[in-house]
Amino acid sequence: MMRTKHSIPSAQTLSEWVWDARERTFALVADLNDEQLLGPRLAIVNPLLWEIGHIAWFQEKWVLRHAGKHPPVRADADAFYDSAAVPHDTRWDLPLPCRAETLQYMREIRDRVLEEIQRQTAEDLPYFVQLSVFHEDMHGEAFLYARQTLSYPPPQKVRAHAERGAETTKHQNAAAPLAPRAPPRASTGDAVIPGGTFLLGALPDEPFVFDNEKWAHPVALKPFGIARAAVTQAEFAAFVDEQGYQRSELWSPEGWRWKENVGAQHPVYWRRAPGGAWQWRHFERWLTLEPHRPVLHVNWYEADAFCRWAGRRLPTEVEWEAAAAEPQDSGEHLGSRKRRFPWGDTFPTLNHANLNGLASGCIDVDELPDGDSALGCRQMIGNVWEWTASDFLPYPGFVVDPYKEYSQPWFKTHKVLRGGCWATQARLLRNSWRNFYTPDRRDVWAGFRTCAM
Repeated sequence: MMRTKHSIPSAQTLSEWVWDARERTFALVADLNDEQLLGPRLAIVNPLLWEIGHIAWFQEKWVLRHAGKHPPVRADADAFYDSAAVPHDTRWDLPLPCRAETLQYMREIRDRVLEEIQRQTAEDLPYFVQLSVFHEDMHGEAFLYARQTLSYPPPQKVRAHAERGAETTKHQNAAAPLAPRAPPRASTGDAVIPGGTFLLGALPDEPFVFDNEKWAHPVALKPFGIARAAVTQAEFAAFVDEQGYQRSELWSPEGWRWKENVGAQHPVYWRRAPGGAWQWRHFERWLTLEPHRPVLHVNWYEADAFCRWAGRRLPTEVEWEAAAAEPQDSGEHLGSRKRRFPWGDTFPTLNHANLNGLASGCIDVDELPDGDSALGCRQMIGNVWEWTASDFLPYPGFVVDPYKEYSQPWFKTHKVLRGGCWATQARLLRNSWRNFYTPDRRDVWAGFRTCAM
């Protein structure tokens, strides 16, 4: 049985996405003062004043200017906001437009894009509109990384914006209103995934695909067992308490060098409270460890070391995608069919996945049984990004897309993450979607699940 080809979003849906993404960006920075909008010079964050201008510039470049039909709205925009040409460390030193000018630039670009959507003058317009929206969605998630890194409070207007969207937005990617939840089922132990040939990557029925997902290709897999749930804070605390950060035999050589260089003794946002209990920082607040929620803000090296301590391993990305996408009726061997989401082909609802920032953080790993994969894994979409064992590499026959800086520069130096997190926008995701970061990054809303050896 073949999946139905997903149609290109309508002009109305594209317009709704453009408006929604921009309103969310406004909400993400609305409460910050001018000093916070610039922020300290750090390697893992951008000055937020620069970044919001960059979002509008990117949309202007690819939707309005790409076809050569529109001159630049600002003559100085390329010199300020072209991330491929403006080195990261220099962005704090630029004579950037002030907050009011930047916000006006963002509104003007949005309004011109909305007009262009209504005119539908270019055949490739839907592709570039989606590219600009998804780019903004990814930066919106990065704003939350930055606020966590800088100990800023969570942006309250974002939750209100997401709640309005869940109630009023009717397009295909909207999260449906929350229905009464079934009692959580236990998500312990391993799901057993049969061996065979699996089609890794995106199928051609997708209306939009990034170049690094192209295209589905057969990969041989041996049978394996994968954890039904992500590693919890309590499980990771046991690793820390058993001197996991002091035992070099648990770490890869690269991981041990990283750990020694930064002096890591525990996850980056953890501390001991009076009396010895662990706490972790969520934005500006210190919380008691939440034992049944996934561990967050651990990098690839830390995840890899935990696996050695536990006698486990990280899944490869093909194992991860097979566990998420394989239908239950595949028999004893993997088949040629695959699901778009763990639960099927229908878009995420609030009963399926913790997405869109509605929960303002992670939920317990036992929650949302309606989102289980056919073979028994929970929360493979949403809640927490999951590290895989795989290097970020091109698929066979890779061809770079028009936005050539998206994937190609990062091959071989980054690790693959899968699944999305609580802050990820639902319209961005599917089982084949690949995220990628260097293995030392701890600011990402990332955790992991493990496989049997």
